[in-house]
Amino acid sequence: MKRGSWKIRIFIGAAIIAFAFIQRCNNKEKNPYTGRVQNISMDTEQEIAIGLQTAPEIAQQYGGLYPDERMQAFVDQIGNKLVNNSLARETPYQYDFHLLADDNTINAFALPGGPVFITYALFSKLNEAQLAGVLGHEIGHVIGRHSAERIADSNFWKTVTLGASVGADAGDIVGSIGRTTLLTNGREDELESDELGVLFMINAGYDPHEMIKVMEILKSAAGENNIPEFQSTHPDPDNRIEKIKAAIKKHQEALQR
Repeated sequence: MKRGSWKIRIFIGAAIIAFAFIQRCNNKEKNPYTGRVQNISMDTEQEIAIGLQTAPEIAQQYGGLYPDERMQAFVDQIGNKLVNNSLARETPYQYDFHLLADDNTINAFALPGGPVFITYALFSKLNEAQLAGVLGHEIGHVIGRHSAERIADSNFWKTVTLGASVGADAGDIVGSIGRTTLLTNGREDELESDELGVLFMINAGYDPHEMIKVMEILKSAAGENNIPEFQSTHPDPDNRIEKIKAAIKKHQEALQR
């Protein structure tokens, strides 16, 4: 490779990386509902659009919707109760709750903009208060804009990796840093959503201690496949339980003041 060509590559790579960092700084904004400063590269309308477009495909991956309108209505009732009694009602998001037919996979998740899903496998293990805890946790992901934040982080690291690969052969290293950052953010997202879920349960009149039982159910369901916290995007259930206890104490004391 000619020396001049090498210098041009270095310059272009550095320019791409600099652009990524400038864009990241410009994307900083304070979440009006959590107060946390985040790196977000889309507005709420785009979040809603992504959720609406992705929901049907996601549902099909879990066998579609559970074919019992009464159970779906029950999920809707609990979800709407949580929204209507919390700050979620003040947000522009379009909350929609879905009971999925999958009776083997224990899971619940939310898409950006408001769609919330829970599999029948998990639903069947929960009482009403515990279901409220799970749905409240997922509403917390929406309000916390966690998907939008992960998307922005992913795009940032892709751009940085591109710049590094142009200027040198360091793309794999930078990409690794990006993945580590996303995993760390994922654990923080779960803890933030746990606390929001506790708050929403209290607001809706549910015993927040039932959230602790949800963690025990998840830990039992994982069995020998339980993954240590440092290897997972989700915190270890035992760690989450301690954080949930602290959140319960915090919000109950706040109500008593």
